[in-house]
Amino acid sequence: MSEESSVLAQIEEHRAKIDEIDKELVALLNKRAGHSLVIRGLKPGAHMGLYDPKREEEIFEKVDSYNDGPLYNENLREIYACILKVMKETPSV
Repeated sequence: MSEESSVLAQIEEHRAKIDEIDKELVALLNKRAGHSLVIRGLKPGAHMGLYDPKREEEIFEKVDSYNDGPLYNENLREIYACILKVMKETPSV
């Protein structure tokens, strides 16, 4: 096997692993979304507004505390800001 074909095989291995991780991430994001939608439905009964900036900051702080890299905390905050934005725009089921 040539060096180039060995490198190509390694790339394919990593891509297959990324595909599996993406599959898991989609399942986890949907699971997270389900809990968020339940909370959204419960908030009026607790006299809570739908948007809670304090809770968002708590989420960012927790995510920061879970981070061992190689992503920077700022990168994860950007990703989570997008997740939270999408959740705000997701219609209730």
